[in-house]
Amino acid sequence: MLAFILRRLIQAVVVMVTVAFIAFLLFQYVGDPVITMLGQDATPQQIQEVRASLGLDQPFVVQFWHFLINAAQGDFGLSLRQGAKVSRLIAERFPATLELALVAAVIAFVVGVPMGVYAALKRGTFLSQVFMTLSLLGVSLPTFLIGILLILVFSVTLGWFPSFGRGEVVQLGWWSTGLLTAKGWHHITLPAITLAIFQLTLIMRLVRAEMLEVLRTDYIKFARARGLTDRAIYFGHALKNTMVPVMTITGLQLGGLIAFAIITETVFQWPGMGLLFIQAVMYADIPVMAAYLCLIALIFVVINLIVDLLYFVVDPRLRVGGKAGGH
Repeated sequence: MLAFILRRLIQAVVVMVTVAFIAFLLFQYVGDPVITMLGQDATPQQIQEVRASLGLDQPFVVQFWHFLINAAQGDFGLSLRQGAKVSRLIAERFPATLELALVAAVIAFVVGVPMGVYAALKRGTFLSQVFMTLSLLGVSLPTFLIGILLILVFSVTLGWFPSFGRGEVVQLGWWSTGLLTAKGWHHITLPAITLAIFQLTLIMRLVRAEMLEVLRTDYIKFARARGLTDRAIYFGHALKNTMVPVMTITGLQLGGLIAFAIITETVFQWPGMGLLFIQAVMYADIPVMAAYLCLIALIFVVINLIVDLLYFVVDPRLRVGGKAGGH
């Protein structure tokens, strides 16, 4: 177990250094931050002075080392567009994105797993066919189109939900949350559903496929031969083993929800990191782009590590294999 964790930590460090290098290349090849800061009318002397103050006149290796040290401390410099510290901008936007992703993940899991189980156990029924048809639509339709349709129906036509913004938020120290207010839940409903639909259909189809495969295994046949009830077989044995790959997909998709909430946040003008990143791309705000890239990579690395550790809790075969390997 300890060796497994150490291997994962080493891999995580390698991944983060690689991502940091890619983010650092943004400073080298995506425009000139000095020209962006000073404007086209700056004199060569002004450009040279600012470049020296920022350390951009130093060798490539030295610049990358300083970038690594600063990034490890969460310091990505100043936003070229807003003139504020990038770490502060990210900290202000991160709660909104995380809340949106978590609510979407809960919706996808809570709705997708029962739908997948039903579609597997009740194959051929009308409702099962409806679920499979809806899953095809959810996978096929682009996220921005789903968001626009939801706005058209529930905001414009029916007027049930707002179409933009985060609503009323509560400050808990540096963290802001809208999940403690009625207006916050009112505003997050449509964006969370929009973001959850693709993940929901993916989880549903995965649960159905895995459930059907598990039900054909020998130990399920043995359980039936022992006289166990269908409820015990389906939910005590089959579903538990089905959840191992589902946990992997759900964990990875949580990182994906955070990373790819950009479209949803843009459609609903949700004040999260995705919207901040889109604005940074529009104005070539390289420090913000680099910070976003490194943060998303860190989130994926942490989630992967947590999912790998949960395997030892859910799947006893891994624990037995680990002990056997140790001996």
